[in-house]
Amino acid sequence: MKRYEYTPDMISELAPGEIFVFGSNLQGMHGGGAAYIACRKFGAVMGHGVGMQGQCYAIPTMHGGPDAIAPYVDEFIDYARDHPDLCFLVTRIGCGIAGFAVSQIAPLFARALEVDNIVLPRDFVQVLRG
Repeated sequence: MKRYEYTPDMISELAPGEIFVFGSNLQGMHGGGAAYIACRKFGAVMGHGVGMQGQCYAIPTMHGGPDAIAPYVDEFIDYARDHPDLCFLVTRIGCGIAGFAVSQIAPLFARALEVDNIVLPRDFVQVLRG
């Protein structure tokens, strides 16, 4: 499996074992942004707004602020840690349609820096490492 330092800015295909991690909504209406790509290309399922589906993992970001998103990020990190055979490519969740700043979302992923099979966007890592 390919090793990444950061999540690529554009992901148009995935190798076996790579998982596209995207921001969703609780209803699983994957109509725009990375969620649309997840649905069209990587097996995200309409009506499923949380967790693994196809070659994707959905983290809801449209239902409240960072405190409401945090439990879903924690659940994701635990899932990734339990599945070391997969490589999770985290997109800039919450920083597109949901409208959050990287400085608001990146801290939710602090524990992810300790998980070898989670790859974060460059700007998330820059915020986390100062």
